[in-house]
Amino acid sequence: MNKQLSIVGLLAFFLVGTTAYSQKSKEKEIKLKEVVVIATKFKLEKEKIGKVITKITQQEIQNNAGKTVFELLNNVSGIEIKGINSNPGEIKRIYIRGGRSKQVLVLIDGVPVSDPSGISQEYDLRLLSLNQVESIEILKGASSALYGSGAATGVINIILKKGNKKELSATYEVSLGTNNEANTKNLRLLDRNQNVSINGSLKNFNYLATFNISGVDGMSSAKSKTNQSFSTDPFYNKSSLVKLGYRFNNQFELETFVNYDHFKYTYDAGAYSNSDINNGEDTQVRVGVKPSFKYNNGEAYLQASFNDVNRVLHTFNSYANLVNKYDYTGKSINIDAVNRLTFSEGTYQLIAGLNYQEHRNNTLSDFGNIDDKLANFSNIDPYASLVYNSTYGLNINVGGRLNTHSNYGNHFVYDTNVSYNFNVENVKIKALTSYSTAFIAPSTYQLFSQYGNLNLNPEASATFEVGFEATHKQFIQLDAVYFNRAVEDAIIFVSLPVAPWTSSYENATGKTKVSGIETNLTITAIDNVKLQLGYTNITKDSDADYIPKNKFVANLETSPFKNTFVSLVYKKVGKRTYFDKWGSFGAAGTDVVLPSYNLLDVNANYKLLDGTVTFFGTISNILNEDYEETLGYSTRGRNFKLGVRLQF
Repeated sequence: MNKQLSIVGLLAFFLVGTTAYSQKSKEKEIKLKEVVVIATKFKLEKEKIGKVITKITQQEIQNNAGKTVFELLNNVSGIEIKGINSNPGEIKRIYIRGGRSKQVLVLIDGVPVSDPSGISQEYDLRLLSLNQVESIEILKGASSALYGSGAATGVINIILKKGNKKELSATYEVSLGTNNEANTKNLRLLDRNQNVSINGSLKNFNYLATFNISGVDGMSSAKSKTNQSFSTDPFYNKSSLVKLGYRFNNQFELETFVNYDHFKYTYDAGAYSNSDINNGEDTQVRVGVKPSFKYNNGEAYLQASFNDVNRVLHTFNSYANLVNKYDYTGKSINIDAVNRLTFSEGTYQLIAGLNYQEHRNNTLSDFGNIDDKLANFSNIDPYASLVYNSTYGLNINVGGRLNTHSNYGNHFVYDTNVSYNFNVENVKIKALTSYSTAFIAPSTYQLFSQYGNLNLNPEASATFEVGFEATHKQFIQLDAVYFNRAVEDAIIFVSLPVAPWTSSYENATGKTKVSGIETNLTITAIDNVKLQLGYTNITKDSDADYIPKNKFVANLETSPFKNTFVSLVYKKVGKRTYFDKWGSFGAAGTDVVLPSYNLLDVNANYKLLDGTVTFFGTISNILNEDYEETLGYSTRGRNFKLGVRLQF
């Protein structure tokens, strides 16, 4: 209670203090007018879309210098990042609207990315540096009709930077910070990051090259239950990106990229269990090309990419007293040909495409191998979407996709969303509703590993949502959405606790139902002061491990002085449960309840020489809250980070 009162007091003091220094405001942006790509694969105004879309802009990314992609996503309503406050070497999971990370599709520049060697083929966003990112678009709800397998609860499209209009420009950024648990007081700067990028344009040619290197140490992954400290588990990462583009004329353009990422880390033996031996190393190579062509009343493009992920783990086996090695290699090919035809003076758009994907898993381990000659699948999916944007505010989008999978056959999904824009006095309102189906194809691991099951059906779901977005005089924006999702044939891991001790992947019987409410309120009534409030409530009937029923986020932003930006972010994450099947933390077959927790962070930056030099800093978990985000694993206490960005 005292901490909550302190948070309220800080928010009030912060708001009162900044109001005194408010300056004349610039023209305010109406978020309903934002242009996004994720809804149709082509640029479209957000107000013409009947689904919930959030966009993290380049300005917001710059204001949060020193953060990660995960940290920005965790501030979005309806999203919870499991492990966000754990040691960097621990895997992060993206949960959207009460679903699992396997139900979230990640795109980079519109191209689906995944790890075919993983159990659920999830893409690891630790491979990506925020300094490479131009913007992030989040589309919530089922979107398999447009994007295929995996897009069951949401799609995250990460748009990378490309060359700007100058002939040559460069950016260098460096930051140093601490990395401590709540019960540790250490001022050593063990969180280190450097990034350099050059980009520009030479007539019709544009280019971008970025390189990032970082290292974090100081914390153990597992939490110690005694006074005996565990050994620290460092994390080291380096990533690079090269993008080249050439505009032949006003109709034809060609883009290409090469991306290399690598990180290594150590990890512990499990919950409350230390290890000085376990270590891992991940490497990713991505290459791709995108020719695009514009013609009268239409445009088309082809995206072709290849992704190669290699993961190596060394794990100590206490039963055999030796170190086991796991070597996972996943390879993916994605080719997507898309065309948009506009007719009736822009009232109608017909979007049609053909998507080819191929995924291969080659695994070598001391417990058995998976041969990519067997563990592979491909699909060829034709899809189409018809978009209607009337002149009087009505917008309709109807689409469908036929997934033709090499292992389990055909699967049809569809999507329909409707919105209507109207004004009531000084209030602009968009009412929206949608109904969409989605599916998740079994992974190569779930099909072909020692636990595999070739008779698995794809996991299927249907999502309904209804809500509104309203803006009053450009000062207040409110949106609220109710969603309901039902999942059939959920793919689960079944392990019998008695002889014959068999384990396999199976389809669950019955339906899993999820429902909830998302609300967001943005107030910019005071010059240079913006308050954003977001709340999510989720109700599930099963499979709710680590998903909070309630989550509240408050973000107060201000520019109290010229060239200065300050934000204060408060999060209250509600109680979570973990089903303790084996009795590892208490009685077997019962739920372990993790208490709610509160976090308060402050972030600031100051610009000099017309933005050539930017100093930035952040203090996370100001109140030094001590809590468990994941049972048996450490969380970060109060820490700070300072840095500088130079732009030429």
